[in-house]
Amino acid sequence: VCGEDFVRNAIYVERDGSGLALRGWIARPTHARSQPDLQHFFLNGRAIRDKLLTGAVRAAYRDVLYRDRWPAYVLYVDMDPAWVDVNAHPAKHEVRFREPGAVRDFVRRAVEEALGGQNRDDQTGQAPMARIDASGHLSSLTPPDENSVPGTASLALGIPGRRVGVRDAGAAYVLDDEAPAEGADLPALGFAIAQLHGIYILAESAEGLVVVDAHAAHERITYERLKASIRQSAVQSQSLLLPETLTVTEPDAERAAHHAELLARCGFELRRTGPHHLTLLAVPAILAGDDVTDLVRRLVAGLHDDLAFDELLGLLDRCLADVACHASVRANRRLSIDEMNSLLRDMERTPRSEQCNHGRPTRVALSLPELDRLFARGR
Repeated sequence: VCGEDFVRNAIYVERDGSGLALRGWIARPTHARSQPDLQHFFLNGRAIRDKLLTGAVRAAYRDVLYRDRWPAYVLYVDMDPAWVDVNAHPAKHEVRFREPGAVRDFVRRAVEEALGGQNRDDQTGQAPMARIDASGHLSSLTPPDENSVPGTASLALGIPGRRVGVRDAGAAYVLDDEAPAEGADLPALGFAIAQLHGIYILAESAEGLVVVDAHAAHERITYERLKASIRQSAVQSQSLLLPETLTVTEPDAERAAHHAELLARCGFELRRTGPHHLTLLAVPAILAGDDVTDLVRRLVAGLHDDLAFDELLGLLDRCLADVACHASVRANRRLSIDEMNSLLRDMERTPRSEQCNHGRPTRVALSLPELDRLFARGR
């Protein structure tokens, strides 16, 4: 129904809790659509088009999609029929939930967790959900193997008489032995062997070649670290040696004063010092030393009267994405082998590392069979 491209690039989702169950498939962000034409929700087996559920999935993808792109998914939600009114729409396409906030949060978190773990699925070297037979057709539709061990990959490269070893410095080299070393593992993204035009990292993996956009990858890593720091139970603030005075609109100044406590929970200490003025006294410690006045202006401009803490975090995330972009590795900066390998290891540990903060892919993998086809080997 959704096509082979969707199946090849889908991630299996399954979550249960609080009387709710969600299962199904979501497309990787790199395979988003230009229109919302592949979005299928089923509630207790009935197809629906519900704005609350659609918005929950959209919110889960906010960190990994271009703004004009749409996620694709087939998702099944099950719950006690008493918790939902199915007669809210004449055609029964929309429903009314007894606890809409809880349902929305459940769906959003489930999709976010699946997206955050997709790089770990890739590390097994297996397709995330589809099995393709020898003729290239789909032979089954199954979730990932639960027994596979994330973070490991076979050393065998599929070339007789060759295996990969690792030098102490972290660079990859080839041994002319007949068999791979027993019990040895190669990291999911392999080891760096070169940098191309000061932009791309070339890494040799167990499956073939991985090409990484260093700036895009570092941008995602920096962004996730910023988000994690902001979400700590008690964000550490650092007072500014010289407080900054910001000129804003009067409504923005009023809202900033109204939400001063929420802003403080995120590490920002703002005080209204005039009808159109705010004084920035402290910022999150992780941002100390950076010029954050533009970030604060955009943060204040996005406030509204009924803002909740989760909404403020989402607003802050969008601002932090630009901070991470400016703080990341720039093009044409030459990296050492150690620096490149350090970046690869950070990517393997970072959620959503397949995309930068703006939805661009951070890496592309070419398997040995794909490389062989490019050079007509074996024909």
